[in-house]
Amino acid sequence: MTLNPSSAAEFSAHSPLDPTPFMPPPAMIEAQVRAALEEDVGRGDLTASLLPAERMARVELVTRETATLCGSAWYETVFRLLDPDCSLIWQARDGDPIRPGQCLCAIEGSARALLTGERTAMNYLQTLSGTATIARRYADAVAGLPVQVLDTRKTLPGLRMQQKYAVLCGGCHNHRIGLFDAILIKENHIMAAGSIRAALEAALALGAEVPIEIEVESVAELVEALEAGARMVLLDNFALDDLRRAVALNAGRARLEASGGIDLETIRPIAETGVDRISVGALTKDVRAVDLSMRFR
Repeated sequence: MTLNPSSAAEFSAHSPLDPTPFMPPPAMIEAQVRAALEEDVGRGDLTASLLPAERMARVELVTRETATLCGSAWYETVFRLLDPDCSLIWQARDGDPIRPGQCLCAIEGSARALLTGERTAMNYLQTLSGTATIARRYADAVAGLPVQVLDTRKTLPGLRMQQKYAVLCGGCHNHRIGLFDAILIKENHIMAAGSIRAALEAALALGAEVPIEIEVESVAELVEALEAGARMVLLDNFALDDLRRAVALNAGRARLEASGGIDLETIRPIAETGVDRISVGALTKDVRAVDLSMRFR
């Protein structure tokens, strides 16, 4: 499914920097699932058709590792589209910690439908739980510090909205959803505009009611951005000492965001410099699927 700005904005209006996960609209979830099923099922599931149409089955969804659950709406929608009469009983919710051997959901319905939907449903649940699990680790790494950990646009193709939701379930925050809901002036934009001041002035001239942020690569560029009236500045690949200098020099004038090469080992020292926000591409691009299993009974 190709997400248009209006549908994405409905999600964006509720989610940026909001610690309470906002579920994407049901119509959006259904459209995403329909596209995924079309990709997998195509003209029909040849193997599942070997079973009698009237055959019923019961399945238990079990986790094999410690993680954070996310993606239950997509998982459930897969089976409800294939078998509207199926029954799903959840024993955990999105954002919950889960442990090995825990039964997350019990499903009863058409055996054909359960087998046909298994891989699509699991792809959603395992990937989004993996995203939420990473987010939870980063959120825990800066616990007790007044800083927000943000995702980026480095999401898996076709899973932007889903992963943004998963990040919230893991306790982190959303940066901009796409290119339409914020202005982020990066190095190449500055080069094209001619200077930091020229780029900022052009952004302000648009009159768009969206956040405006500018990327700088040195303390000197930060000074230039502040003098040009920047209210949100991304500090790209700053060393710890430079981050401390930037925070002191800024003196609360602009919101400062650290970014670039941040991992679980470096994020807390970066947070302790006093920056307001830290954006981490690894939240959504370095995802490992959570080990889950559907057991037919």
